[in-house]
Amino acid sequence: MRAAFVALIVAAALSAQTAPTHAQRPARMAIRSAMVVEGPGMPARGPLDVVVEGNHITQVGRLPAGWQGVEIDGRGAYVLPGLINMHGHVQENRGRMAMDVDYCLKLWLASGITTVRDVGSTFELSKRLREESAAGRRAAPRLLLYAWFGRPETPEKALERVREIKATGGDGIKFHQTYRDILNAALEEARAQGLRTAIHMGVEDSHAVHAADAGITTIEHWYGIPDAALREGGQAFPPEFNYNDETHRFRYAGRLWREADPEKLGRVLQRMVDKGVAWNPTLSIYEAARDLQRYESQPQFAALLHPALAAFFAPSRDNHGSFFFGWSTEDEVFWKENYRLWMAAVKDFARRGGTVTTGEDAGFIYQMQGFGYARELELHQEAGFAPLEVIQHATTNGARVLGKESELGRVRAGWLADLVVVKGNPLANLKIMRPDSGAIQWVIKDGIPYNAPRLMSEVKQVVDRARAAENKPR
Repeated sequence: MRAAFVALIVAAALSAQTAPTHAQRPARMAIRSAMVVEGPGMPARGPLDVVVEGNHITQVGRLPAGWQGVEIDGRGAYVLPGLINMHGHVQENRGRMAMDVDYCLKLWLASGITTVRDVGSTFELSKRLREESAAGRRAAPRLLLYAWFGRPETPEKALERVREIKATGGDGIKFHQTYRDILNAALEEARAQGLRTAIHMGVEDSHAVHAADAGITTIEHWYGIPDAALREGGQAFPPEFNYNDETHRFRYAGRLWREADPEKLGRVLQRMVDKGVAWNPTLSIYEAARDLQRYESQPQFAALLHPALAAFFAPSRDNHGSFFFGWSTEDEVFWKENYRLWMAAVKDFARRGGTVTTGEDAGFIYQMQGFGYARELELHQEAGFAPLEVIQHATTNGARVLGKESELGRVRAGWLADLVVVKGNPLANLKIMRPDSGAIQWVIKDGIPYNAPRLMSEVKQVVDRARAAENKPR
């Protein structure tokens, strides 16, 4: 019995020695005996051991009994590629109230998001965070910066702006409501500079077909797509409509898909496919428009909503996306139909061979970072995609659109070690991908293991400090 007791002590000591250390990259690490979802739509397989050396995956198979190195117990777990958030914003304040950037970064990481395409933030801050993340000095996803294009007034100034973005370290460009001649000139120069592009279209003189023909990489949200398929005369706005009034704008956005001609829409989607345009629909960011009460009272708000976000979400004429003045049952009914038609179009686009990706656009419209992304996965399933397809959207598809398909988005030897270890089967229930579910155990970014429950505890500390500071007497 004494010998057995000593053996148990030795085994416990070895286990403690080989367990990962939070936020420290080991030389060798293995996730043992897990089910593996590789990423590109193939079914799960296992149990398998995933071996990481430095920041690369070196083996997906079975290790011999005597293998030495840091180990994560993968029994009862699924290993996924690190998730790619194709529409994120690093936010250091909301509504003129400071917000610690670690709130965004750690919520993302705790949600299994290892790469974020930042499509518009404070550029110099995001550059610094990109460097700190790459060096392993900050717990954060990998950041790819798609700099805000702005509104150059001439094609010549558009060329200058593209060159400036390239020279100052941008990874790509984010366009927003850009005139067609400006867009055409900028996209041609972006291709010459090797910069990929994303566009948030609005009601303007260009739409999805124009952007596709000009060479855009991705269309964000859905604006510009049904616009290109409207019957003659454009959308039926009432005489009092004011585009700059966000309550007007979002109310009538909820009526747009029903006005698109289905046959014409099919041609628009096919043109996007033929031109190689990807669609990043961000289904989660507008869902409050179809169910406001659900979003006003989300359970995670009680413990994890930062006071800066709480202030920003409240209805306000000053804050983008805080447009819920007099929001009615009729508005929600239209938005429910809008979602049905929008989701059908996304599904049709994929059926035609189009590339669909996942992004959240959180920090607006009652959506928190990480939670918005988890909800995005569920909404892709609601749109008719099987969970394996949803994971493909969130991993392999995103990597391809970023031009990093040989580095990111797969659990495969030779790829970067971006991995998510989930207790339970996300293919059976995508709800376990919520950062507060307790199912996400480890998130490995660039070979660095992060304990997800610890990250969530640190997010809670950020919120508690901010709430305490807000409640201090002045």
